[in-house]
Amino acid sequence: MGEARVVITTGLDPCLLAYPMKEWVAFEDKVAQASQFDRSVKTLRRVMLSGAVECDLDKLGRLLIPATLRKHAGLKREALWAGMGTHVELWDKARFEALTTGVLEDDDEREAIESRLAELEL
Repeated sequence: MGEARVVITTGLDPCLLAYPMKEWVAFEDKVAQASQFDRSVKTLRRVMLSGAVECDLDKLGRLLIPATLRKHAGLKREALWAGMGTHVELWDKARFEALTTGVLEDDDEREAIESRLAELEL
């Protein structure tokens, strides 16, 4: 991520999201421009913005993650980072592996994802 300060927050999935400060500010700006009366936007603000915490990386690249955030993601002994482009997700390793294995083994879900990706020309 290249920065010494990141914002960590909860997401809609049972994981944590970590944004470099520049990306977080851009995200907050987009959310601020959205209608305050849109139910989805209100939910997004409650879930992602209200619990966001600024964290410093130490010299070894470690983060101290508050207990409330660890609880949301169900972080236990082993965790993993999943790169998502402008941010990364932090998952309990077993939960992430179950999620990805489940998608890969479910033909209907995999086909639905492939169809959507084709629509997006990805």
